Amino acid sequence: SLLALQEPSTKRVRPLARVTSLANLISPVRNGAVRRFGQTIQSFALRSDSKSPGCSQKSCSRSAAPTPPKRRNSVLWSEMLDTNTKESLSTKEIKRQEAIYEMSRGEQDLIEDLKLARKAYHDPMLKLSIMSEEELTHIFGDLDSYIPLHEDLLASLGEATKPDGTVEQIGPILVKWLPQLHAYKGYCSNQLAAKALLDQKKQDRRVQDFLQRCLESPFSRKLDLWSFLDIPRSRLVKYPLLLKEILRHTPKDHPDIHILEEAISIIQGVLSDINLKKGESECQYYIDKLEYLDEKQKDPRIEGSKALLCHGELKNKNGH
Repeated sequence: SLLALQEPSTKRVRPLARVTSLANLISPVRNGAVRRFGQTIQSFALRSDSKSPGCSQKSCSRSAAPTPPKRRNSVLWSEMLDTNTKESLSTKEIKRQEAIYEMSRGEQDLIEDLKLARKAYHDPMLKLSIMSEEELTHIFGDLDSYIPLHEDLLASLGEATKPDGTVEQIGPILVKWLPQLHAYKGYCSNQLAAKALLDQKKQDRRVQDFLQRCLESPFSRKLDLWSFLDIPRSRLVKYPLLLKEILRHTPKDHPDIHILEEAISIIQGVLSDINLKKGESECQYYIDKLEYLDEKQKDPRIEGSKALLCHGELKNKNGH
């Protein structure tokens, strides 16, 4: 499911010895987009652990420790209001506006992180020849193409925001925008193979050195590369929670009520379709990994399967 695919292990990484690679020369933190981190509200954090398909338990245990997503500096919507406006709103309405603002700031954070993944990781590794363009394309996918998608929602929310900072109706905006999230089908379906390749490339000392230095830099917020690549999936599973939170604080007679319920139904349908596509991709990934002693052993029922029941190495009593 979309809740899977977090890096395993909680071990700390050993300090790096002196590194002579070109990775020493980079300083991603100078990037203007990177310096703008901060000033957001708190967001839901959904975490889960699963083993990487691309490496054994032994090699995974030595990989960089996955740090749960760090929150940026937070500011509540109500903290930005002037006293008169705040006093004119009910407690329920303030909570509703807080929830709407949380969605807006979450989109801004996502956009910044998608840009950071390109400017601080993808581009330097390509320029320094730490990974080939083909490898980077396989790992990063078409991450850049989703930035305009989220910028559109952010712009729509901005247009709907009144001078006093409140948003009257968010439902129509969401009902129109949410179906576009189907665009993430390809990206989420490729995550299994992308993670496997990234784990494999981490065995390369230059890649390991570069990623470790990024992890130790302030711009990373203690997040490893996979955490940034996994942010879109994390964001997708938050949308139903965000919408339900907005709905919970919306008065029963508000015009948004029924539209928000429709929006929740839409995002649940989107996630269901993405999960289905992702499951089929995962199944095909393991089918492609199967090795046969003889072509006659291949079974069309396996080749045409769309559901993965289990995976792992099959050994005989002698350990082979």
